[in-house]
Amino acid sequence: MTAGPEGGVLATVLRLDAKAPDAESVAPRIEQRRLSPGPGDVLVEVRAAAVNPSDVKAAIGLMPYAVFPRTPGRDFAGVVVEGPAELLGAEVFGSSGDLGIRRDGAHASHLVVEADAVVRKPAGVSLQEAAGIGVPFVTALEGYRRAGMPKPGEVVLVMGLNGKVGQAAAQIATWRGARVIGVVRKAEPYAGHASGPVEVIDSSAGDVAARVRELTGGNGAAIVFNTVGDPYYQDAHRSTAKLGRQILISAVNRIVEFNIFEFYRGRHTYVGIDTLALSSVETADVLRELAPGFAEGALRPFPIQPSAIYPLREAARAYVAVLGSSRDRIILDPKA
Repeated sequence: MTAGPEGGVLATVLRLDAKAPDAESVAPRIEQRRLSPGPGDVLVEVRAAAVNPSDVKAAIGLMPYAVFPRTPGRDFAGVVVEGPAELLGAEVFGSSGDLGIRRDGAHASHLVVEADAVVRKPAGVSLQEAAGIGVPFVTALEGYRRAGMPKPGEVVLVMGLNGKVGQAAAQIATWRGARVIGVVRKAEPYAGHASGPVEVIDSSAGDVAARVRELTGGNGAAIVFNTVGDPYYQDAHRSTAKLGRQILISAVNRIVEFNIFEFYRGRHTYVGIDTLALSSVETADVLRELAPGFAEGALRPFPIQPSAIYPLREAARAYVAVLGSSRDRIILDPKA
């Protein structure tokens, strides 16, 4: 990772040569590659990079448009070491739908990305925490941007509350003054931060939609953020208020029974979100909208546990942990 006379750096990067049959078989190798920013780019010294489920799914062939060979990694935080004068030395973070999927990503000591794709890190947020913001918060805010931002007093129902996107969705909704009800698989409290109360429904304890109707005076939720898909699809549908919107970001079973009559009689809107379709610059625009919330403390990054930080040489173990349903935000530390 030393600089050369021709500019740029000799970076340490992970490389995936081809898709693996399963997560346990993902074996990224480490190599040295020269990285140099082009016009309009910055060179970021990566201090932390998150490992997302989508990073691992791409590595095992679940995303047919993933390019090989490549360096994986969508989310990052670090310091700008080459680029426009106003950004030199700045602590920045970012995320992307194409980084690590269709082009080389952040699981490396350095990253080349567009200058417009980096966002200044909010004060009070560590670089490791900033690296963990990316995909979950971008997914949550993009869902609200497409479906309509939560309004004060509006009811938002979050299916899969304690997942990372679920927590981000709850944080943003309470930040906006909405009333949040969350659904979990078993009896457990809400695990994240919020700017207001979060009511929790245990889906194993009874009829979820009936409980939502009970809590909302029979009206249902104006916004249903379904982070899981099919396991909660019917509950989500029956919990949606008249003129309500449902946001869908994931699927277990791709085909569901769709009641057209109830859909149009309820004047519902369904919004599908795929952040893999967003470029690095488009993703940065979403993060800039979130940054004030982190700066003022209304939004909080996920806590990063020391046991969830891995050096690059142990990336394979980090990938297995992510697909093993770890509740921790998994981070790679290129300097470890």
